[in-house]
Amino acid sequence: MTPWVLRLLLANVLAFIVTVPSLGLWAYWLGFQAASVLVRPWTPFTYMFLHGGFLHLLFNMIALFFFGPRLEARLGGLRFLGLYFASGLAGAAFSIFTPHATIIGASGAVFGVLLAFARYYPKERIYIWGVLPVESRVLVLFLAGFSIWAGLTGAGGNVAHFAHLGGFAGGWLFLRVMERNSPAERFRRKVEAASLPARSSPQDLNRWRQVDRERLHPLNREEFDRILAKADAYGIAALSDAERAFMERMSIG
Repeated sequence: MTPWVLRLLLANVLAFIVTVPSLGLWAYWLGFQAASVLVRPWTPFTYMFLHGGFLHLLFNMIALFFFGPRLEARLGGLRFLGLYFASGLAGAAFSIFTPHATIIGASGAVFGVLLAFARYYPKERIYIWGVLPVESRVLVLFLAGFSIWAGLTGAGGNVAHFAHLGGFAGGWLFLRVMERNSPAERFRRKVEAASLPARSSPQDLNRWRQVDRERLHPLNREEFDRILAKADAYGIAALSDAERAFMERMSIG
């Protein structure tokens, strides 16, 4: 368990305990309704901490519990929080397509976390109901397709499908901005601009080998070792931009 994932879990559980006895009143003041956002401008943030029932809370928190720690360890606490809230706010923004519906729940934020997990660990197997193995990238594609279909057709009852799509969009946009403006990405662009051979320089590999692995978080260490082994086996040119950016961040962090 990582610090911010734990805090978000506790915040959501405490908010549920406080609000569930009179949810209707709390939903009016803290739930998001696009048509009323100018009257209650705080709701694009507060709606993320309300849940309509125990199962609603449970499924969101289970997803955050399983996908969040590995991402927080990789991105760092502040970037993970940025991803979480950017996804949740985008979920509110996409709910403009249902302007008079009151939206509550952390699903938009959690969907952004899921998309980021699939971005960095696309082949990681997720066991649906603990039985059916599905790669994370396949799960995200399925959920996105289903959300589009259900949102346009009105299927799925009271589920905020457009908020789910907004969570995916917000997570994607946050990662794009983060990676483009990160020190590692700026370094990559400079090296790439210099020349293609320089981009595949063995000096980078030697520098990465000198990183003190013991100072890395265990999850980061596992990813670091995997990428280093790939570079040793196939050459540094075989690494993706995301893998090179990760190694650079580990080497300068």
